[in-house]
Amino acid sequence: MVVANYFGAKSSADAFFVAFRIPNMFRQLTAEGALSAAFVPLFTKTVMEDREKALRFANNLFITLMVFVTGLVVVAIIFAPYLLKVMAIGFTGDKAKFDLTVNLTRLLFPYLIFISLASVMMGVLNTFHHFSSPSASPVLLNASIIVAVIFLRDAFSLPVYSLVVGVLAGGFLQLAIQIPFAIKEGFVFKFVFEPASEQIKKVVALSIPATFGIAVAEINLFVDTMLASLLGEGAVSYLYYAQRLVQFPMGIFGVAMSTALLPTLSREWGGGDKDKMVGTISQSFRMTMFLIIPSMAGLFVLREPIVKLIYEHGAFTSASTQQTAFTLAFFCLGLLSFSGVKIFVSAFYAMGDTKTPVKVAALAMVLNILFNLALMGPLRQAGLALATSISSTINLVVLAWLLRNRLGGLDGPKIFKAFRDVATASLIMCGVVYLSWGTLFGGGYTVVGLVAMMALAVALYFASAVALKMEEAGLVMDGLSRRFRK
Repeated sequence: MVVANYFGAKSSADAFFVAFRIPNMFRQLTAEGALSAAFVPLFTKTVMEDREKALRFANNLFITLMVFVTGLVVVAIIFAPYLLKVMAIGFTGDKAKFDLTVNLTRLLFPYLIFISLASVMMGVLNTFHHFSSPSASPVLLNASIIVAVIFLRDAFSLPVYSLVVGVLAGGFLQLAIQIPFAIKEGFVFKFVFEPASEQIKKVVALSIPATFGIAVAEINLFVDTMLASLLGEGAVSYLYYAQRLVQFPMGIFGVAMSTALLPTLSREWGGGDKDKMVGTISQSFRMTMFLIIPSMAGLFVLREPIVKLIYEHGAFTSASTQQTAFTLAFFCLGLLSFSGVKIFVSAFYAMGDTKTPVKVAALAMVLNILFNLALMGPLRQAGLALATSISSTINLVVLAWLLRNRLGGLDGPKIFKAFRDVATASLIMCGVVYLSWGTLFGGGYTVVGLVAMMALAVALYFASAVALKMEEAGLVMDGLSRRFRK
């Protein structure tokens, strides 16, 4: 909201979003994606055998990663202009915009060091069933960006540089908040640089196929950004703002579920309990559907008032609202797939199979590029969003089919029943909300109206879920009840 208010969907915003996306691409390769896929199962297994040995392993990985990523950052800073000539080809015709993007990219790259090291801490803490501080750390990034923009934007000749300060401060805080909790679990920081150790070799060996898998996903983002840069001013920003709204429910439900799932599945696979693993995967996916599908439906129906009330302030115009809401509609269609893929990929990673997700992701990447080229003409940046949703859905279906064959089943009847009930409850919710919006508020965009509609939507959905006797509704209510009692 703050970024949209002060920077809108203009050239400086486009430049920042492209610049920030580049270190975030590498972040998936060196941090949360490939590293977690390789490190967490190995670390979990080592903890079960020898806790002290596991903590030494984590310390060595922390130092090794710090050295490697620092070198990567230096190289990236040097070659940033060449990278951007490919990634933001549409900016090359505007020298001022291109030069600004290069400068922002170079300044933002050190963020990669902080977030990569934070991912090691997150893997350690998650394995020890500590999820709160790693999950809360992104709040510090957002808070830092907000504070920097509000209080420092006038300190720079170009206010967009205040975003750089916010990102770097937020990256440092994301690492710093986790360190005390890691120390409490027994983590000891020592400069032990042993990149040739057996455990680091295993991490690297497992990371290579996982890296290719993550790279495929990042190539999709790369292509989306490159093509969006060809669509004129604002297209990159419309994509970014729409993605932020989709990532909100995905981060709360989908990412949270898969983060907690990986160490659990690793223990179950390591213990040889395949049936329990199938039950865990099935329940996790059903719970994801229970939470994501109504979020997807509600976001689709209320997309325009949500975009308008959140973003349309200051430099963000009504035209920007229309374009962002249009793009958001097509991203919503893939929300279940974006979240579900993370569940099934975690299952393959827990089994030590990092190659299968790569092959499926490569197929999805090729399809995404083809759909991009076919849809960007008639739908502009919204076509890129639709292509992402379609290719992600294919990715989800293929992964589920392969996992079902690997494990001998995925509790299919329960999943289909849950999908039917969730879809029914979501349709009831959306129908009432759609009719009520025009009747009660005349289609006007007010905060009171939007909050009232959201409250009505949640109440209707849960009432429908309870009436349909959905198991997931009972689990949610039991979980909330236990939390409130605590």
